[in-house]
Amino acid sequence: MKFREIVLLLLLSLGVILSIPLYGQTAQTAQTAENPALLPQRDGSHDFDFLIGDWKAHVRRLPDRLNNSNVWVEYDGISNHHKLLDSDANFEQFEVWSTDKKLHIKGQTLRLYNPTSRQWSIYLVDLDNGTLSLPPVVGSFTGNRGKFFDQEDIKGRAILVRYVWLNISPKSARMEQSFSPDGGKTWEVNWICELSR
Repeated sequence: MKFREIVLLLLLSLGVILSIPLYGQTAQTAQTAENPALLPQRDGSHDFDFLIGDWKAHVRRLPDRLNNSNVWVEYDGISNHHKLLDSDANFEQFEVWSTDKKLHIKGQTLRLYNPTSRQWSIYLVDLDNGTLSLPPVVGSFTGNRGKFFDQEDIKGRAILVRYVWLNISPKSARMEQSFSPDGGKTWEVNWICELSR
Protein backbone atom coordinates (compact mmCIF):
# COMPACT_ATOMS: atom_id res chain seq x y z
CA MET A 1 0.00 0.00 0.00
CA LYS A 2 1.22 3.43 -0.82
CA PHE A 3 1.70 6.05 1.86
CA ARG A 4 -1.23 8.13 0.52
CA GLU A 5 -3.59 5.15 0.65
CA ILE A 6 -2.55 4.38 4.24
CA VAL A 7 -3.13 8.01 5.30
CA LEU A 8 -6.50 8.07 3.51
CA LEU A 9 -7.53 4.79 5.17
CA LEU A 10 -6.47 6.12 8.59
CA LEU A 11 -8.41 9.35 8.06
CA LEU A 12 -11.54 7.46 7.00
CA SER A 13 -11.25 5.15 10.01
CA LEU A 14 -10.77 8.10 12.32
CA GLY A 15 -13.83 9.82 10.81
CA VAL A 16 -15.97 6.72 11.42
CA ILE A 17 -14.74 6.35 15.01
CA LEU A 18 -15.35 10.03 15.82
CA SER A 19 -18.86 9.99 14.34
CA ILE A 20 -20.08 7.16 16.60
CA PRO A 21 -20.47 9.35 19.74
CA LEU A 22 -22.03 12.09 17.61
CA TYR A 23 -24.61 9.61 16.28
CA GLY A 24 -25.40 8.55 19.85
CA GLN A 25 -25.90 12.18 20.90
CA THR A 26 -28.15 12.83 17.91
CA ALA A 27 -30.25 9.75 18.70
CA GLN A 28 -30.45 10.76 22.38
CA THR A 29 -31.43 14.33 21.44
CA ALA A 30 -34.20 12.98 19.20
CA GLN A 31 -35.46 10.70 22.01
CA THR A 32 -35.61 13.53 24.56
CA ALA A 33 -37.30 15.84 22.06
CA GLU A 34 -40.02 13.22 21.60
CA ASN A 35 -40.23 12.44 25.32
CA PRO A 36 -39.32 15.41 27.57
CA ALA A 37 -39.60 13.12 30.63
CA LEU A 38 -36.20 11.69 29.61
CA LEU A 39 -34.56 15.09 30.15
CA PRO A 40 -32.75 15.54 33.47
CA GLN A 41 -34.96 17.45 35.90
CA ARG A 42 -33.84 20.97 36.70
CA ASP A 43 -33.20 22.25 40.20
CA GLY A 44 -35.98 24.73 40.93
CA SER A 45 -34.89 25.57 44.47
CA HIS A 46 -34.16 29.20 43.54
CA ASP A 47 -37.28 29.82 41.43
CA PHE A 48 -38.80 32.19 44.01
CA ASP A 49 -35.58 34.10 44.69
CA PHE A 50 -36.86 36.92 42.46
CA LEU A 51 -39.49 37.69 45.10
CA ILE A 52 -37.14 38.12 48.04
CA GLY A 53 -37.40 41.66 49.41
CA ASP A 54 -40.05 44.32 49.89
CA TRP A 55 -42.71 45.16 47.32
CA LYS A 56 -45.67 47.47 46.83
CA ALA A 57 -48.79 45.40 46.13
CA HIS A 58 -51.79 46.31 43.99
CA VAL A 59 -54.59 43.75 44.12
CA ARG A 60 -57.75 43.33 42.09
CA ARG A 61 -60.13 40.86 43.74
CA LEU A 62 -63.36 39.35 42.42
CA PRO A 63 -65.41 38.75 45.61
CA ASP A 64 -68.39 37.00 43.95
CA ARG A 65 -66.69 33.99 42.40
CA LEU A 66 -68.07 31.50 39.86
CA ASN A 67 -71.22 33.61 39.36
CA ASN A 68 -70.28 35.41 36.12
CA SER A 69 -69.61 38.57 38.14
CA ASN A 70 -67.42 41.34 36.76
CA VAL A 71 -67.37 43.56 39.89
CA TRP A 72 -63.78 43.86 41.12
CA VAL A 73 -62.49 45.48 44.33
CA GLU A 74 -59.05 47.10 44.29
CA TYR A 75 -56.53 47.18 47.14
CA ASP A 76 -53.08 48.65 47.77
CA GLY A 77 -50.46 47.76 50.34
CA ILE A 78 -47.30 45.75 50.88
CA SER A 79 -45.90 42.28 50.18
CA ASN A 80 -42.61 41.41 51.88
CA HIS A 81 -40.74 38.14 51.19
CA HIS A 82 -37.85 36.68 53.21
CA LYS A 83 -35.81 33.46 53.08
CA LEU A 84 -36.06 31.24 56.16
CA LEU A 85 -32.90 30.23 58.02
CA ASP A 86 -30.59 30.15 54.98
CA SER A 87 -32.84 27.60 53.25
CA ASP A 88 -34.79 27.51 50.00
CA ALA A 89 -38.02 28.11 51.95
CA ASN A 90 -39.45 31.60 52.04
CA PHE A 91 -42.15 33.47 53.92
CA GLU A 92 -44.39 36.33 52.77
CA GLN A 93 -46.14 38.94 54.88
CA PHE A 94 -48.97 40.58 52.95
CA GLU A 95 -51.28 43.43 53.90
CA VAL A 96 -53.57 45.53 51.67
CA TRP A 97 -56.47 47.96 52.09
CA SER A 98 -59.26 48.78 49.66
CA THR A 99 -59.04 52.21 48.05
CA ASP A 100 -61.84 53.48 50.33
CA LYS A 101 -60.00 51.98 53.38
CA LYS A 102 -63.11 49.99 54.38
CA LEU A 103 -61.74 46.54 53.46
CA HIS A 104 -58.51 45.05 54.76
CA ILE A 105 -56.75 41.78 53.86
CA LYS A 106 -53.83 40.47 55.88
CA GLY A 107 -52.11 37.20 55.09
CA GLN A 108 -48.96 35.19 55.24
CA THR A 109 -47.60 32.61 52.82
CA LEU A 110 -45.10 29.82 53.39
CA ARG A 111 -43.35 28.34 50.35
CA LEU A 112 -41.41 25.08 50.70
CA TYR A 113 -39.28 23.38 48.03
CA ASN A 114 -39.13 19.57 47.85
CA PRO A 115 -35.78 18.57 46.26
CA THR A 116 -37.03 15.03 45.57
CA SER A 117 -40.15 15.98 43.58
CA ARG A 118 -38.56 19.29 42.49
CA GLN A 119 -41.82 21.05 43.23
CA TRP A 120 -42.93 23.88 45.45
CA SER A 121 -45.76 23.69 47.98
CA ILE A 122 -47.43 27.00 48.81
CA TYR A 123 -49.35 27.26 52.09
CA LEU A 124 -51.51 30.17 53.19
CA VAL A 125 -50.80 30.83 56.88
CA ASP A 126 -53.39 32.22 59.28
CA LEU A 127 -51.29 33.45 62.20
CA ASP A 128 -54.35 34.80 64.02
CA ASN A 129 -55.93 31.32 64.16
CA GLY A 130 -52.74 29.25 64.03
CA THR A 131 -53.62 27.30 60.86
CA LEU A 132 -52.12 26.37 57.48
CA SER A 133 -54.24 25.98 54.36
CA LEU A 134 -54.46 22.33 53.38
CA PRO A 135 -53.84 21.04 50.85
CA PRO A 136 -51.19 23.44 49.55
CA VAL A 137 -51.04 24.48 45.92
CA VAL A 138 -48.20 22.49 44.35
CA GLY A 139 -46.23 23.08 41.17
CA SER A 140 -43.08 24.38 39.54
CA PHE A 141 -41.63 26.97 37.19
CA THR A 142 -40.89 26.77 33.49
CA GLY A 143 -38.67 29.73 32.77
CA ASN A 144 -40.14 32.81 34.47
CA ARG A 145 -43.64 31.34 34.80
CA GLY A 146 -44.73 29.15 37.71
CA LYS A 147 -47.99 27.16 37.79
CA PHE A 148 -49.39 25.66 40.99
CA PHE A 149 -52.58 23.63 41.53
CA ASP A 150 -54.82 22.13 44.17
CA GLN A 151 -58.43 21.11 44.56
CA GLU A 152 -60.74 22.70 47.12
CA ASP A 153 -64.34 22.43 48.17
CA ILE A 154 -65.95 25.82 47.45
CA LYS A 155 -69.68 26.40 47.87
CA GLY A 156 -70.15 22.62 48.10
CA ARG A 157 -68.39 21.97 44.77
CA ALA A 158 -65.00 20.49 43.97
CA ILE A 159 -63.04 23.34 42.40
CA LEU A 160 -59.62 23.20 40.77
CA VAL A 161 -57.47 26.12 41.97
CA ARG A 162 -54.53 27.49 39.99
CA TYR A 163 -51.90 30.06 40.95
CA VAL A 164 -49.72 31.52 38.21
CA TRP A 165 -46.59 33.43 39.25
CA LEU A 166 -44.76 35.60 36.72
CA ASN A 167 -41.21 36.88 37.22
CA ILE A 168 -41.53 39.88 34.89
CA SER A 169 -38.45 41.93 35.82
CA PRO A 170 -36.36 42.82 38.90
CA LYS A 171 -38.97 45.50 39.65
CA SER A 172 -42.17 43.75 38.57
CA ALA A 173 -43.95 40.48 39.40
CA ARG A 174 -47.51 39.19 39.16
CA MET A 175 -49.65 36.46 40.68
CA GLU A 176 -53.07 35.34 39.50
CA GLN A 177 -55.46 32.97 41.22
CA SER A 178 -58.10 31.23 39.11
CA PHE A 179 -60.89 28.72 39.79
CA SER A 180 -62.13 26.01 37.43
CA PRO A 181 -65.46 24.26 38.15
CA ASP A 182 -65.02 21.91 35.17
CA GLY A 183 -61.70 20.20 35.84
CA GLY A 184 -59.52 22.75 34.05
CA LYS A 185 -61.48 23.23 30.81
CA THR A 186 -62.30 26.84 31.69
CA TRP A 187 -60.80 29.20 34.28
CA GLU A 188 -62.17 32.27 36.06
CA VAL A 189 -59.47 34.64 37.31
CA ASN A 190 -60.55 36.02 40.70
CA TRP A 191 -57.38 37.52 42.18
CA ILE A 192 -54.64 39.53 40.45
CA CYS A 193 -51.72 40.81 42.51
CA GLU A 194 -49.22 43.09 40.78
CA LEU A 195 -45.99 43.72 42.66
CA SER A 196 -43.62 46.61 42.04
CA ARG A 197 -40.57 48.19 43.70
